[in-house]
Amino acid sequence: MRRRLRAERNFRAAGFTAIGLAMAGLAILLGSILSNGLGAFRATEVRLDVTFDPAHFEGLEGLEGDERDRFLARVNYALLVRDAMRELFPEVEGRRNLRKLMGLVSSGARSQLREIVEADPGVIGSSATLWVPADDDVDVYRKGGISREVAEDDRRLSDQELAWIDRLDAEGRVRSVFATRFLTSGDSREPELAGIWGAVVGSFLTLMVTLSIVFPLGVSTAVYLEEFAPKNRVTDIIEVNINNLAAVPSIVFGLLGLAVFLNALHLPRSAPVVGGMTLALMTLPTIIITGRVAIEAVPPSIREAARGLGASPLQVVVHHVLPLALPGILTGTIIGMARALGETAPLLMIGMVAFIVDIPSSLNEAATALPVQIFLWADSPERAFVEKTSGAILVLLGFLIVMNGAAIWLRRRFEKSW
Repeated sequence: MRRRLRAERNFRAAGFTAIGLAMAGLAILLGSILSNGLGAFRATEVRLDVTFDPAHFEGLEGLEGDERDRFLARVNYALLVRDAMRELFPEVEGRRNLRKLMGLVSSGARSQLREIVEADPGVIGSSATLWVPADDDVDVYRKGGISREVAEDDRRLSDQELAWIDRLDAEGRVRSVFATRFLTSGDSREPELAGIWGAVVGSFLTLMVTLSIVFPLGVSTAVYLEEFAPKNRVTDIIEVNINNLAAVPSIVFGLLGLAVFLNALHLPRSAPVVGGMTLALMTLPTIIITGRVAIEAVPPSIREAARGLGASPLQVVVHHVLPLALPGILTGTIIGMARALGETAPLLMIGMVAFIVDIPSSLNEAATALPVQIFLWADSPERAFVEKTSGAILVLLGFLIVMNGAAIWLRRRFEKSW
């Protein structure tokens, strides 16, 4: 008896220890992601007094329509930024020092000035005070990612550049704001300009294709196997294969999508339609299995009562079984879609790993997905992409928590007990 009690205590202690270690590991992981990722939602900006010198727009007079737009697109807006920076630091001389000085401001400042002029050419000849994005090294330095204690040769900002930043800071020309661009723009080679919106839209389009395929097909298959399929060897083989497919590594489905959709059917590479169909192959077994479990959980007495009142087998399923099984089916579908949202390997195989700046607007345009975007940024050497990677992981985790929360709510809201 003592040995049994001691063994039970040891077993409980081992269980609590395992749970404690798992919770500690999860807390460390989330803490690391939060500490690195929260910085992605803050951006550094520099205030410049920009003069839209008419000398840089010579030849604009008399142009209208498309010709004027093409001319404005060709203007070298970097000269406007250079003039504004030289006005702040008139003592800086030499091409090398000027290049360093210009490097404090992001190349996105040029795009910002071009958009202002294209929106209102009347600003030419006037001056304006603008907040423009700072270079990623300035942003990292302001967030503590670059230390003055490190030797000058071993850090990305020289002592002179740090002195310029300190001077701008002392004059109130540097500020930290919410990084709207991170949530509203597409990918970029410049970390301070990179955003996740293109990947979010790509993931949304891909999941819409996946859902439109797996939900009707998965539910229909589950209904047939549970309610209409004859119990024979063929049905057993189908059921065993569906269960086995649910455990197949996701990259195998990526290889299948590559072979069938790209090589055989010649569908567009990197397109959400191909990504959605590939993820549908991976998610379908999960939807079928959860759908069968939900249908099987409906009490046989419901079916027998419906048949006793003269309902046909199809009417029994449509009017009684499916409505009662729907909460379980929806819960399984949402969990399956959440798994598809976080998958990377199948999308890598069909080319959705490409560098894509534009926001996709259709199912056939080249796009990427949020987990693939995280993979791309994690492989980038710039220090600023570390926080971008963690920030994108936080956004992905947010989507997954919302989807799983919706599944729990659906189950509790519509769950019935007999």
